[in-house]
Amino acid sequence: MSSDDVQTLTSQELYASQAQLIDEAAEALPHQFTSCTYPLGPLRQAVYLCLTCKLNDPDVQPKGICSACSVACHTDHEQLELFPKRDFRCDCPTTQAHRCTLYTALEPSNEGNKYGQNFRGLFCRCGRPYDAKKERETMIQCVGCEDWFHESCLNLRERPASRALSPVKQEDGDASDEEGSLPPPLISGEDYDALVCGSCVLEIPTLKRYAGTTGVMMVVRHSDAEPWKVIGQEEDGSAETNVEIDAKTAEAEGQTGSKRPREEGSADGSNKRLRGSPSAASESKPCLAPTPNPTAQKIYKCTSANGTDEGKKPSPSEPNFGTGDVFLTEGWRARWCKCPSCLPSLESRPYLLEEEDTYEPPEDPDSGLSLEELGMRALSRLPRERALDGIRAFNAMRDGLMDYLRPFAMEGRVVQEADVRAFFEAKKTENGEA
Repeated sequence: MSSDDVQTLTSQELYASQAQLIDEAAEALPHQFTSCTYPLGPLRQAVYLCLTCKLNDPDVQPKGICSACSVACHTDHEQLELFPKRDFRCDCPTTQAHRCTLYTALEPSNEGNKYGQNFRGLFCRCGRPYDAKKERETMIQCVGCEDWFHESCLNLRERPASRALSPVKQEDGDASDEEGSLPPPLISGEDYDALVCGSCVLEIPTLKRYAGTTGVMMVVRHSDAEPWKVIGQEEDGSAETNVEIDAKTAEAEGQTGSKRPREEGSADGSNKRLRGSPSAASESKPCLAPTPNPTAQKIYKCTSANGTDEGKKPSPSEPNFGTGDVFLTEGWRARWCKCPSCLPSLESRPYLLEEEDTYEPPEDPDSGLSLEELGMRALSRLPRERALDGIRAFNAMRDGLMDYLRPFAMEGRVVQEADVRAFFEAKKTENGEA
């Protein structure tokens, strides 16, 4: 290798490079990973699947580990991030083959954990395995089952013929095609707040009734020959469906008119009514849910009549009018009707009424500190005699390095990596190290 091929850095450039690396590390790992979440019990948290442990013991129930164990206990293992899962307890302390280093007691298996297909490395209704190095298509998580679905399997776009030319997921949830050959999805990530897959919708009567109405969008078609289209889109944010109520009910609700919005609240107090907790007075409330969309209900009826799995695409011999997935626009939790008929199926799934808290490890106070600052902090925690010995050793190494580098500065020579390595190898020899 010629001297022209060797990259040289000034001390200022080296310092700036190290500072950038420290900032990137602090941004990527800003938390402490010193405590397993097992003692906290079931909670919504980021979960990782250890593929190495799964491969070494394929006959054992798949295990999910918390973010702390993924860093501290399985650092050298291949892992697959499953993202947040609700009511999940870390399995690391229950594994005999690879013992948890953060929680040393061996615990029995977590009977309350639910292990869907994601814990076998499979995703979406198509059941394809996920490979972060090869998968290029955007995937969206269902707020209900928390599985992940390809945009093409949600009928938002045609499935790319080549995975290499598939869209890349961006931070804003949209996709961009490297070759520019794919059209944008029917519904972009900016147009909705949450996805509920068809399988989950069929289990929630209230959501099923709302499907295809304003703010609860669906991708549908009336025959296999027609293109996919979106129903339930908001029109300038002012679309409302009204329901007649009698004068007595209106007076009880503090209304003077004969109509009120069925979905959206208003400034005269209906917002408070929609968000109010259930009480005895709620029994007299009229149902404010919109009139069911006939196209959406037809899809759910056909799914049940055909005997296909809920929310999954029918076989090629059956008509495919849609998969029943719904895309909820911003503010959807505040728009539910909470009459005695609609509320129970929502209450049984609290995430439909209140945004969930997702556990995050505590902040790391050392995150973002330079190596010098970390060294000084560690030094301050040592006993006085040991701290003094450390300072003397550091000063001796610093002075020795300065003496070693002085000839380079005087002669204008560039310090190469090999020169630095030679200095430390000589120090090891002096100290009698192997």
